[in-house]
Amino acid sequence: MNPIKNPFSPGAGSPPPELVGRDPILEQARILLGRVREGRPEKSLLLTGLRGVGKTVLLNEIEHMARSVDYRTASFEAHENKPMGPLIAAHLRPLLFELDRMADAGDKAKRGLRVLRSFLGGLKLTYQDMTISLDIDPERGAADSGDIEIDLPNLFAAIGEAAEERKTAIAVLIDEVQYFSQKELGALIMAMHKIQQRRLPIVLIGAGLPILPGLAGNSKSYAERLFSFPEVGALSEQDAAKALQDPAVIENASFDSAALCEIFSLTKGYPYFLQEWGYQCWNHADTNLICLDVVKNATTTVLSRLDENFFRVRFDRLTPSEKKFLRVMAEMGPQEQRIGDIAEKMGVKVTSLGPVRAKLISKGMIFSPAYGDLAFTVPLFDQFMLRAIPLNG
Repeated sequence: MNPIKNPFSPGAGSPPPELVGRDPILEQARILLGRVREGRPEKSLLLTGLRGVGKTVLLNEIEHMARSVDYRTASFEAHENKPMGPLIAAHLRPLLFELDRMADAGDKAKRGLRVLRSFLGGLKLTYQDMTISLDIDPERGAADSGDIEIDLPNLFAAIGEAAEERKTAIAVLIDEVQYFSQKELGALIMAMHKIQQRRLPIVLIGAGLPILPGLAGNSKSYAERLFSFPEVGALSEQDAAKALQDPAVIENASFDSAALCEIFSLTKGYPYFLQEWGYQCWNHADTNLICLDVVKNATTTVLSRLDENFFRVRFDRLTPSEKKFLRVMAEMGPQEQRIGDIAEKMGVKVTSLGPVRAKLISKGMIFSPAYGDLAFTVPLFDQFMLRAIPLNG
């Protein structure tokens, strides 16, 4: 079929043609935004899930929802090797300028800018090479201690006061939250605690890997009282079929039932993989009916693309010892594995695997769903490892 008309969109954060199976989370976000806009307390959201389940897509959709109800937004992604302070300051700076430009502006937005200037001064005590600047006098004694757990709550409070004065609200959206250090995550939680105590109009919508609730709880024990942790998982077979069929029908094509069943079996319902199989099936189809034979023909291309891109970019970051660890995990199956069983299969003591395990968790390759258990953060990565490192390789 015509590739230009292909409705499917595999890609990091690319919006799918049909966002299905996420209505409960979007409704939760809608209620959060509405209640905070009216000055009512409500838990902010930290979405959790494996790679490829559509967390970034949901963040983008919630940002669009927020702006449609007169929120001002700051949206960014945490990075493994970048500190939170300069990152968040760079995105709050234009937001404060936007508040300051609003009609009938009072003094709170200008004070927010002065507090941000103080915050930057505090950061420079730690990050001398920081290049963010603000040509305004600082608010002395406000958010300038250099301790992010003290300064970030004060900065958020100043921004919340400015938004309250402008009769608007702020949504801060952060992807890959698990990359923040324990102290940084603690500062963020403390900032939202202060915001909720004072009922200021700021919400935090974050997303991260399944380890996020544990990280938040370890940072601050009261995190569960400030945040909800909706799980973003694989789609049901019915929703997966809808995600494929509805966009195809709009373009006067369709999948037969056998094709849909095969794709669900191959993808396990994970949204990113549904888009990959949908995209290649469309391009391989000679007629407007996508049947089982088309899926089988397209699968070779899909796996090649996944191996060269989606999986390979993660594989190439691994050391030989990390690859060996994951290869053994993969050989044991896609389900959760006991660290003791992995050690036994590798012929080593459990204690010797501690450093490798810790590095793989920090790289976001595995997580611990329960004490002593490990699982892949990337769906179907076990199958890739078996292809990438054959048994005799």
